[in-house]
Amino acid sequence: MTTDLEKFAADNGVKYFMISFTDLFGGQRAKLVPAQAIADMQEDGAGFAGFATWLDMTPAHPDMLAVPDPSSVVQLPWKPEVAWVAGNCVMEGEDVAQAPRNVLRRLIDEAASEGLHVKTGIEAEFFLMSPDGGQISDEYDTAAKPCYDQQAVMRRYDVVREICDYMLDMGWAPYQNDHEDANGQFEMNWAFDDALRTADKHSFFKFMTKSVAEKHGYRATFMPKPVEGLTGNGCHAHISVWDAAGDKAKTNVFAMEPEGSSQTAELGLSEKGRHFLGGIMKHASALAAITNPTVNSYKRINAPRTMSGATWAPNTVTWTGNNRTHMVRVPGPGRFELRLPDGAVNPYLLQAVIIAAGLDGIRTKADPGKRHDIDMYAEGHKVRGAPKLPLNMLDALREFEKDKGLTTMMGEEFSRSYIKLKTAEWKDFTAHFSQWERDNTLDI
Repeated sequence: MTTDLEKFAADNGVKYFMISFTDLFGGQRAKLVPAQAIADMQEDGAGFAGFATWLDMTPAHPDMLAVPDPSSVVQLPWKPEVAWVAGNCVMEGEDVAQAPRNVLRRLIDEAASEGLHVKTGIEAEFFLMSPDGGQISDEYDTAAKPCYDQQAVMRRYDVVREICDYMLDMGWAPYQNDHEDANGQFEMNWAFDDALRTADKHSFFKFMTKSVAEKHGYRATFMPKPVEGLTGNGCHAHISVWDAAGDKAKTNVFAMEPEGSSQTAELGLSEKGRHFLGGIMKHASALAAITNPTVNSYKRINAPRTMSGATWAPNTVTWTGNNRTHMVRVPGPGRFELRLPDGAVNPYLLQAVIIAAGLDGIRTKADPGKRHDIDMYAEGHKVRGAPKLPLNMLDALREFEKDKGLTTMMGEEFSRSYIKLKTAEWKDFTAHFSQWERDNTLDI
């Protein structure tokens, strides 16, 4: 049954709705709509000029309408007179094919037509910085190995507790929070869910975390590598596929009893799980253009040793069992963890590209290749034949552009627009004159 947003407002004391969509660069865009006007907006959508956001449009394009999806509505726990609702972008009666939430919705439907329902959980990492972003917020957070530091997490208890309380109130089933491997860095975890619901929660989590941090006088950043020499912000995704969506799901089609017929079966990953993993491995280098979408991203996945002793990020296309030094690990039967994505990843495109690569893997019966159980940070040089991940954003975009299987799965219009705008961003970056250039070439 579809939620009537006007009734939702009356029942819950909501005065305004924030109708939100996410553009190609992960920017969250919204219009604040009075509750008195929400009935019309639920029918027709809130109007936007697409060119004014990071979408591949011109000022001549007609209005783009963000039609709220009432199933996503949530009151802002810190400002309950406002409700947030995700919007689906429409233009002249048709879905905007390049809009990230629409890309994901289409792929979910495509997978469902084959009886496959992807569920994911993500591990969102972020730093709490000073308001200007120049330094971490806690001057006493200086340990060489700060991961799980109980004093440091308690010094930011008010922020972490407030966010976790809100997740509890919203029924997200959060289950652990910790100080992460970098000074000033935190991670918060909640229960896995259907891919679209996870994407909506991920999007809202970023908005909520930034808002709560600002309330306390800090700045939360999901930037992949905000502090040189420290571990970066990952966004690991745990992936499983089920026989139905939501509460109707009964069987994890990735799961089987561990047995010795293959290197995946030994870990309790079924034949479909093996091929889905094979799709991730097959498209990994192109995948990086989506999972690691910024110039800064490649300072995380190709980083030198950090102060704590490890980057906790991959740089080679390898998979393993329960071993955190590889791009993919299989920690137990029925699921695997993709460790490639970073904090800048678009919540909707992350889920979309996982489904696209995995679905292609199942269809083509892709082989994930040999399992490596070594410490990649200490012995990675011993691996022969495994591709290195792209060294920079331009290399990743080139890999994505030439991977016709993945670009077709993601949608031709989306892929063309994404490559176009991201290439322009790369050119803008290369035109920037840095202090490094002056320091190293001024006297040559």
